Amino acid sequence: MKVFGVSGMPGSGKGVVSRTAQKMGVKIIRMGDVVRDEAEIRGQEIGETAVSLRKEHGDYVVAEKCVEKIKKNYAESATDKITFMIEGIRSPYEIEIFQNNFSNFTVVSVFSSPKTRFRRLKRRKRSDDSEEYLEFQRRDKRELGFGIGEVISMSDYLIVNEGPLWRFKNQSKRIVKQQIDSKNNKNNNRENNYGILS
Repeated sequence: MKVFGVSGMPGSGKGVVSRTAQKMGVKIIRMGDVVRDEAEIRGQEIGETAVSLRKEHGDYVVAEKCVEKIKKNYAESATDKITFMIEGIRSPYEIEIFQNNFSNFTVVSVFSSPKTRFRRLKRRKRSDDSEEYLEFQRRDKRELGFGIGEVISMSDYLIVNEGPLWRFKNQSKRIVKQQIDSKNNKNNNRENNYGILS
């Protein structure tokens, strides 16, 4: 079994990496889904639940729920040749949990400028997205408060997603393939081939 994670600010392109990985046979575990499910139960906003969950149960709570999901899926799987991707890592505490549970755990981070991300979120219009730039900035501040900046700085791979979508998809495919192929060998090369494309 191989497990790796993806991090990045809202609108950076984590979902594109997830869809690419899923098409390549990778099972996706979304940390945001854990929070959304809990928010629905509580009748709260997603951002409010993300904060309150950690206050009530500690910084590890969402990661621990993801570990449970992965272990359950793995136990039910007919093969050990299986790769999981955890989408939406937000803090070093979460990385610590995943590293303690999965050998050779690696992190892929996606970077896009605030201007680019805000434009994408306005188009996406998911329930926790906002068309107001001030609200977008508040959300960024909350995410950074969880420690996502540190996660990005610690990541094994960094993809800059500012250029054409086909380039980003190709880079994502290459990194996902490396993860699928490297069941036992951790590759610590930081990828940053594209720079910021105008």
